[in-house]
This record gives sequence, structure tokens and C-alpha cells, in this order.
Amino acid sequence: MIDTPMRAIRIEEYGGPAVMALRTIPIPMPGAGEVLVKVSHAGINFMDIHTRQGKYRNSRTYPVPLPCTLGVEGAGVVVETGKETSPFTIGDRVAWCISWGSYADYAVVPVSKLAKVPAALPLEIASAVLFHGCTAHYLVHDVGRLQPGMSCLVHGASGGIGQMLVQMASRLGAAVYATTSSDERSRRVRSLGAGEVFGYDGGRFADRIRHATAGRGVDVVFDALGKDTLRDSLRATRTRGLVVNYGSVSGSAKDLDPIELGEAGSLYLTRPRLADHLADQSTVQRRADAIFAAVLLGHLEVTLAGRYRLETVQDGLNALERRRSVGKPLLVLGGEA
Repeated sequence: MIDTPMRAIRIEEYGGPAVMALRTIPIPMPGAGEVLVKVSHAGINFMDIHTRQGKYRNSRTYPVPLPCTLGVEGAGVVVETGKETSPFTIGDRVAWCISWGSYADYAVVPVSKLAKVPAALPLEIASAVLFHGCTAHYLVHDVGRLQPGMSCLVHGASGGIGQMLVQMASRLGAAVYATTSSDERSRRVRSLGAGEVFGYDGGRFADRIRHATAGRGVDVVFDALGKDTLRDSLRATRTRGLVVNYGSVSGSAKDLDPIELGEAGSLYLTRPRLADHLADQSTVQRRADAIFAAVLLGHLEVTLAGRYRLETVQDGLNALERRRSVGKPLLVLGGEA
């Protein structure tokens, strides 16, 4: 049992950056089905900002009671185990996502959220790739079910998840179209495997998609933006195609009438969440193994944009909100990293 205190970024109420505070608190103890991890690195994600703002206060998928330690993604070494923690033991190198508490020196993590990290992969890369990678993996393989010869449109393709979607989809043999907000970002997305890249142009990307596909539209649209793009995403999709709204960066489309899906060509619209596609430890490990292997083989490019200490984590969150990272992961370094 470790009885020394630790540092953690805590919130006791929802709000702006001022509600975050670096606290000294007791090291948590793992219970049944949990392990204690000495955190090496933590990923910085929009979910951390949304947690601070209170967007999950009423969520059944992501229940986060206050007070809480922020940080939904991390990596480190197991230093203590509770009961029923097979297949994990002390000394294992592990990574996790959608388990809160990684903005700290130590974190208690449920075994159901953990994946073992191969010895050849640095822990900082494991902590930077798991959340985005698992999201892209389930969207491409389980929801979009992309195959050679299919086509897809990726919105926000220069973002962290967007870049991985482009790489995974193109590697499967799908024709990838993408949207970005600048020429610089367009060049980056093309280098990752996108064929044609368009600006949003007030929704006119849908007309350009129709033109590029000889009027047919794409099989699948991956839309993380929401309100500003969703209706035009319907226009860009083929008859009986699929629109996957997995985020709402521009706000929620709260006035969408289901009849619009019929008018657009009997479309399917889904709003999935990562938690439902990481239902158990074997699924977490399966997705993690695929992502880690792709990184090690050079099939999935990961470039870190910045590293921050716990004391300066707000600088990393500010950079993320200002999109300075251009889709590259940001990390918080652990106390002895």
C-alpha cells in the first residue's frame, strides 16, 4: 500500500478553466476489478474540457460525479492490484481511455478499460493514440463497415480522430473524401490518403461530393461537427447510405425531423459513443492491439504536438481549444516522466 500523497488536477464544480486546481490528495486504493497505475503520460482531449464544463453531468454513458480528477486517457505501469484483476499484474505496462483520473501521479483504473502495451511502443505514444485510435477503429470497422470499393466523407479530417479515420479508411481500400478549413490542413490530409479534399463553403461541399461521385454520393459520412454540417452531410450521402454523427463540435442539430432522412434517400443516421464499443477488456485489448500494431508497422502516423507538466495542463487545454495542435496529440507528462 502506498501511503504518500499525490498531485492531481481536480474540479469540485463545473465551469471555465478557473474551476481546475492542482491539489495534493491521498493516493486512491484499487478495489475489486481495479488496478493502481503510476501514470507516465496522460492524453489531452476535448472530453476533458467537456467534463470541466459539465456536459456529462446527466450522462448515463459517461457518469462523472463531482469532485473528480480530470483526464480520460493515460498510460503507465501497474503498481498495485485489487482482487480479480486477471490478466494484469504488478509491473505491466498499460494504457486506457474513457476512465477518468489520469491528470495525476497515480490513477485507479478498472481492468475492463485497460490494455497491455507492447514493449516496443513508448508509453507516451500509447497514451496519445488510444482514445483517438479506438474511436476511429470502431467507426471504420463496426459502424461504417468500410470495405474496398466503398467511399466515405470525413469531416474535420485534420483533427486527431479525422486523421486516423482517413488513414484507416484509405488503407482498407475505400475512396476517401474529406473536408478541412485551410489549404495547409488539406495538404496534410491528402498526404495521409484522402483523394479529394474540400472546404466547407457553407455546405457546398455536398455539391462537390455529388459532382466527384457522378451524382451518386458517398456510402458513409463521418460527421463530428454536427449542426453546421449535418443537413448537408445528408445531401452528400447516397440513397440508403449512412451518416455517422459522432460529435457536435459546432453544436447539436436539435431540430432535425426524421422525415428529412427519407427525403434525402432513405438514409440511416446514427449517433454512436465509444463506451458502447469498448464493452469489455477483451474488446479494449483487441482494438488496442490493432492500433498499436499499425503504429509500430508505420501504417498509422502519430506525431505529438506538445508536452505539458501537470502544473501547466491548462496551457495544453487552451492550445486544444484554439486548435493549435492541428490534429496532433497533446500530452501531460507524469510526475517522474
